[in-house]
Amino acid sequence: MTLSAGCPRCAAPVTETPAGWVCVEHAEIDPLWRPDEASYDAFGEHLRRTTAFPTYLPWPMSPGWTVSDFAVVGAQPERVRATMTCTSGTSALDGPVDVVVVSEEAGTGLGARIAGTRHGDPGPEVGHGPPGVRVRLERQVVPLWPVSTCLGSAEWDRSVVAGEAEGRWLWMVLRPASALLLLRDDWILRDVSRRGPELVELPFGGPAPSW
Repeated sequence: MTLSAGCPRCAAPVTETPAGWVCVEHAEIDPLWRPDEASYDAFGEHLRRTTAFPTYLPWPMSPGWTVSDFAVVGAQPERVRATMTCTSGTSALDGPVDVVVVSEEAGTGLGARIAGTRHGDPGPEVGHGPPGVRVRLERQVVPLWPVSTCLGSAEWDRSVVAGEAEGRWLWMVLRPASALLLLRDDWILRDVSRRGPELVELPFGGPAPSW
């Protein structure tokens, strides 16, 4: 097995019991499965665990960018609650950049953990006033609103935007914070679980972000 189990809400240890998975901080949980190192084989296992749940990546990926991290939350492939990917590269203005995309059911908590917010879900900012940015999700245009991290655990090292897509929360977390300007370039997210031979060409590697 190339994926290790954890808690979607925190970094505390988890154990498997006859009744399911348990976190020492959050009691019974849906386990988070994440690789120790991003690789093609680990990504294949990730996709096998995400039956009927999307895994979004910027598509096509820019030259020099890699898939540096990914995760799925769910005890069984048919009971997935969330997926996450991180792509890493560089921009002329920001230097090293991480772009994290999370799709999750309400109440899962993975997006909030990565974003460093105090709410389990995006919070009251989403849907109020004009959106901060828009991204294309396949053929759909999805509005995303800024989510404040000033009352959470995150420092001012990231930008967070979130919205709703296909009945789930869609989060994007960008480091450094100034990398949010990249989203003004008509970013396209694709569900790579529906892709075929193109996945063979995906580049993997680089240090995974801390969260």
